[in-house]
Amino acid sequence: MNAAADRFSTTPTGADKQADAERLIQAARAVIATEEQAVGALSQRIDSHFVRACQLMLSCRGRVVVLGMGKSGHIGHKIAATLASTGTPSFFVHPAEAGHGDLGMITRDDVVIALSNSGETAELITLLPVITRLGIPFVALTGSPASTLGQAATVCLDVSVTEEACPLGLAPTASTTACLALGDALAIALLEARGFSAADFARSHPGGSLGRRLSAVQDVMHTGAAVPQVQEDTRLSRALLEMSEKGLGMTAVLDEQGAVTGIFTDGDLRRALDAGYDVHTTTTAEVMTRNARTIAAGCLAAEALHMMEQHRINALLVLDDEQRLVGVLNMHDLLRAQVL
Repeated sequence: MNAAADRFSTTPTGADKQADAERLIQAARAVIATEEQAVGALSQRIDSHFVRACQLMLSCRGRVVVLGMGKSGHIGHKIAATLASTGTPSFFVHPAEAGHGDLGMITRDDVVIALSNSGETAELITLLPVITRLGIPFVALTGSPASTLGQAATVCLDVSVTEEACPLGLAPTASTTACLALGDALAIALLEARGFSAADFARSHPGGSLGRRLSAVQDVMHTGAAVPQVQEDTRLSRALLEMSEKGLGMTAVLDEQGAVTGIFTDGDLRRALDAGYDVHTTTTAEVMTRNARTIAAGCLAAEALHMMEQHRINALLVLDDEQRLVGVLNMHDLLRAQVL
């Protein structure tokens, strides 16, 4: 049994279990502290080299191809996926496979990002002559800028760390975390430079809970005959029938030109009855809520949810670009669409 295992009891008593638990907690906190320090040090290295790397990718007419072996390869997969989902077309190529035919996936119009902590990974170094001969610009993310990879790169980004979180100093831990953080920094900087919007993001994330939150209001709202609406001079008794028939607990209120002037809800009805209004003689305009909350049909459903939660309301009137009523959205619609 090694020394590390000796620190933990094989037949623990209650006190031993508590001590073992404390050691586990201390080990975890030490790892997080080490990795926090490694990521924090990166901010001081965001300079003209980072800008140049971004410029290469912004001007790229092809794709950003990410290369990496071992743990760097796993980080490379994630960086490529993040770039692709935030507006920078990208994919990962395994360096060993590249040397056996997959190099044909890389074209002169591409930009390469190569990940290697040592900067001497054999499978990457083997590819350098071909990349150089094709004139493909490449960005190195390495912990050793003076390495073969760092010196050959068009741009070298330093992701070195003072120590790994592994107590043996062997397992890539802080170094891979730093590399991942810098990859995220590149992706988000490019996202902002491209003006990549939430709507753009939604198009590349149609599935799962994230896709549902990124669905558009127009995809889940009530439209056409299902939209409750009355004129300003409509009597409350008639407005109540409209609300009952459509079953949404509210109705939009329009003027003679069809423009939205307010909303009449169950809450407005209770307040009107408490105030002694006669439903047969009172017009909707007298008791409706003016300045109703509205949202554009093309907005995200998640944005509609945020508005409802912020203003503590259960329904929104949906307007088109000309501010005409085109639909109604309520909290139950968002529940059914699993946006919550």
